[in-house]
Amino acid sequence: MPLLQSDELSLVADIGGTNTRVALSRGAELQAGSVRRYRNAGRTGLEPVLQQYLQELGQPAVAGACIALAGPVRDGAGEMTNLDWKIDNKTLRQATGARRCDILNDLQAQGYALGHVDPDHTTPVFTGRSAIPAAHAPSLVIGIGTGFNIAPVIDFPGGRIVMPSETGHINLPLQDEQDQRLNRYLTREFGFPALESALSGRGLQAIYAAMMPENASKTAPEATRIMAALQERSDPVAEQAARQFVSLLGTVTGTLALIQLPFNGIYLVGGVARAFAPWLDEFSFATAFRNKGRFSEFMENFSVFLINDDYAALTGCAVHLDGIR
Repeated sequence: MPLLQSDELSLVADIGGTNTRVALSRGAELQAGSVRRYRNAGRTGLEPVLQQYLQELGQPAVAGACIALAGPVRDGAGEMTNLDWKIDNKTLRQATGARRCDILNDLQAQGYALGHVDPDHTTPVFTGRSAIPAAHAPSLVIGIGTGFNIAPVIDFPGGRIVMPSETGHINLPLQDEQDQRLNRYLTREFGFPALESALSGRGLQAIYAAMMPENASKTAPEATRIMAALQERSDPVAEQAARQFVSLLGTVTGTLALIQLPFNGIYLVGGVARAFAPWLDEFSFATAFRNKGRFSEFMENFSVFLINDDYAALTGCAVHLDGIR
């Protein structure tokens, strides 16, 4: 692939299930005032979005383009999990005119952003026994938004490796009768009890629905209404659903910590993660995280942080392009 010069402009984009964010970067830095956000609903694909963006900014020449998408990526092509879009390097090159084009999974982009996000946008959820980074130990990014996914991050002397994943589509873990009830509901409604069907925006609605009687005439409220009711303390079922969400998130995050051993930190990202930040302590996220039997004391080695930067994936795309100049 052609190399980029440090003074050349690149286009970077983060495609979620609901919105696409686009920006210009020079090296690893986003260009001030260049970020735009576009709703995906009603659009046939990414190419018109990027063409509209470049037109709005006066058709700047871009030498590189890197996009992060919420879905699996393989051999320069990706398919959105929660949107009917397929994207490849050819489409990206046609839309932007860039000579270098790369496609990442969105959580990979979040992984590349670690260490490049403003520290003011990173908040500790809880800190483990040691805050001193371990040499070459992994970090772990967990994304909770329209969907759910993870990306392990390892820094070597030769550079950073961020592994792709589709963890959101594994089976929901089951610990108690409440989980069993949710499992039955997801299986009945969707045919398979996937993790992201519970730990996502629509997942909160599914947890609420699973708590309703099966013959209930009303449908469960959307996630934004559940969170509003939680804030107002106006709906006991909303609070019960939020508690189960946080407990399940803690359990899953703890399990992933044992799998990946991310001694350099676990980073929660995404709109749903940010929405639940005020409730993690009250609803005992840390307790659920550390509830691993004889390994409960070992779980105190890990730290969890929340990234509040909505544009971190854009930064990650820029860092990725800059690192392969």
